[in-house]
Amino acid sequence: MTWLELYGRAFEASDAAAGYYNRNVGLLTAGGKVNVRIPLAAADTMDLRLWREEQVLACIRPYVGRVPELRHVCDEPRFQVHHFIEGRVLDSFSPRGSSVPANVLADVVTLMDQLVRIPQEKAPELPAHWPAYGDSGGFGRLLAGLTHQVHSTYVDEYREAFSELGIPADPLAVIEPLWDTLTPRPFALLHADLHRKNMIVTDDATWFLDWELALWGDPMYEIGIHFHKMDYPEDQRADVFRQWRERLPAQFTTGPLDDLDLYMAHERIKSAIVDTVRYSKQLAAAARPEREFLIGRLAKKVNAALRVWGSPPDLTPERVAVTLAPWWKG
Repeated sequence: MTWLELYGRAFEASDAAAGYYNRNVGLLTAGGKVNVRIPLAAADTMDLRLWREEQVLACIRPYVGRVPELRHVCDEPRFQVHHFIEGRVLDSFSPRGSSVPANVLADVVTLMDQLVRIPQEKAPELPAHWPAYGDSGGFGRLLAGLTHQVHSTYVDEYREAFSELGIPADPLAVIEPLWDTLTPRPFALLHADLHRKNMIVTDDATWFLDWELALWGDPMYEIGIHFHKMDYPEDQRADVFRQWRERLPAQFTTGPLDDLDLYMAHERIKSAIVDTVRYSKQLAAAARPEREFLIGRLAKKVNAALRVWGSPPDLTPERVAVTLAPWWKG
């Protein structure tokens, strides 16, 4: 079977696992099972993108063992083929907010330690506009710039919904003056999307998937966005942070907790904006149980952002449902 024939089978498959940017299809071949990754043509760009995923995988392979092996890349049509990792997705048995097995916590910190040790000259080339090495404030403003762009793109369509949910007209104003307070830290390669659906757990190891959002930047952002997306119980969050500060070289973890809080505040604001848009689109096709789940999760995410904005976190699922009714009721 040729690579294009494999792509054709994957393209027609009805059992794909889809994220926001790719469809993933596991297929058996003569050489074993593989995962075919096909970009979603109509995906909305809600996250900062720096490199192509295959560039990242090639860069990290000598330094990070538990990542997919790249088997093939094609530009036209656009797809990748990775070796298939057998195991359970962490989210399937340890969903957001619940405790995570201790070995997974240790594996996460090991991955972060491995990434900061990759020399900059081994990373893919950076664009001219990228913040200078160690410019943590510039990196934070770059992240916020994308969030501002997403808000500007959708504010006309969602103005009434944003207002009803308590999202301010200038949602980033509360954190904008704080970027220059960040401690300068050496930059490193970041996964930047470490959450429960991007981890495959086998009997004795955790494998890390989906490197398409990898960045070159402040390692404090890596731990901040990880905490935001994992929603650990408080004791496990403290344990991961302790391990992170003990195991990584000190120059990558230096700085006050205010730095971590700032990155997490940004992610909460971003999530309120992005997920209002994403979930409103998902609600239209969702069955009732999934719709209730999405509405409840969005209420929790917006309440987290309301705390950042200094507003009472009193948004109820019922109010979210009424606000987004024009989307899910058609």
